[in-house]
Amino acid sequence: MNFLSTISVLSLLGAANAAGLENPRVLIPHTPLPPAEFSVPITGKVPRRKSKSNALARRGHLGGADYTSIIDGTLGDKEFVTNATIGGQNFSLIVDTGSSDTWVVQRGFQCLSADGTHVPESACGFGSSGFDVNASTTFQPSNLSFLETYGNGWSVAGPVGYDTVTVGGMSVEHQLVPVPNAAYYTGDGVNSGILGLAFPPLTSVFNTTDPANATSETQVFYNPFFFTAVEEKKVKYPENDKFDANLGFLSFGGIAPVPVVEPRVTVTIQGYSTNSTGFITPSDSPDARYFWYTVDVANYEITGTAGLFAGSNNSILDSGAALNNVPPDVAAAFAAAFNPPAVLTNITAGLELYIVDCNATAPEFLVYIGGKTFSIDPQDQIVPVGPDAQGNEVCVSGTQGGTLTNNPNGILLLGDVFFHNVVITFNPIDGEVTITQRAEY
Repeated sequence: MNFLSTISVLSLLGAANAAGLENPRVLIPHTPLPPAEFSVPITGKVPRRKSKSNALARRGHLGGADYTSIIDGTLGDKEFVTNATIGGQNFSLIVDTGSSDTWVVQRGFQCLSADGTHVPESACGFGSSGFDVNASTTFQPSNLSFLETYGNGWSVAGPVGYDTVTVGGMSVEHQLVPVPNAAYYTGDGVNSGILGLAFPPLTSVFNTTDPANATSETQVFYNPFFFTAVEEKKVKYPENDKFDANLGFLSFGGIAPVPVVEPRVTVTIQGYSTNSTGFITPSDSPDARYFWYTVDVANYEITGTAGLFAGSNNSILDSGAALNNVPPDVAAAFAAAFNPPAVLTNITAGLELYIVDCNATAPEFLVYIGGKTFSIDPQDQIVPVGPDAQGNEVCVSGTQGGTLTNNPNGILLLGDVFFHNVVITFNPIDGEVTITQRAEY
């Protein structure tokens, strides 16, 4: 039995064994992918351009899919969120292939500002009052704690327990679930936490009851939600979800049920090793470990410019990132190709973004992976971020410079701007991803 998950979008696939942390270096044959056994349609709560809104407003036709979960779009479709049930309580969670922990904020949590000052709960912008540990008949506490800081600056901390987690009809009992009671967070008013789909070495649980005492020596690695489901060989049909399918699907067990076209390619995920200075770096070593879904990008191409731009070779496929982060020279050439051109603007200290006229014409952006070329709809490259002080709508380029955005380590990403245009099938157990161009919509 194979397990696959797709997000359009995203799919997860894996053999039913727990040997997935080894680093296979062999490409799989280009055989047809099976239909997903579990799928969740992605919905969009924020209007997009009319052609896409109309095409995506249909109900999800699941066909023979088993586990399909709806994914909502929030913050102008800059985030993917999906429905999840934890301990019998329903929440919307951000679908994140760039982190591993599945957590939900705890009821009565402390909301913190950037400097650690207590502020009202509403300032954190969660979509619910949080998980009530006392209302769950299946919750079991532990002596572990959780501490995580994300690339955008968010930080969450608190206790850890075990409970039943259900996504798209696929349930895992006694799953380790952090329930943080302290958060520095800028939410969208919809999500109450994160559904982490990356690898066990990225989990952030520690063998201490006080997160302040968390150290690398006390870190405890565990199987995230999807890895537990694979280990337990879960196969179950979901109940019908009532959301409109607007953005795509999160599918478990096969490819997501959305129209796709050529090209399609399957490539190995890039492993990582620790270098002499203690930092993890991409590596082809046989003992390399998986942290993120990192793939080699050969080149980028921008319509209206001359030639190809050298690729990064190490780009993370991250559904939890709104924008693409590419090498700075590629981002600069892309910004210049807008009509009118995008302008690099200092947003805050240490953060510069390419600001673009919301009515600008964007160039086509092509990404070369595994010998195949994948295109991004130009209209997905103009991303609204809200009004300025005068009430004027502000938009940013969907493709930014990897070392110029809030990313001090220069980590390069293909985020939701890319995900909107492809179906990505993740096989975390065998260390592979399949990328398929999504049909125009």
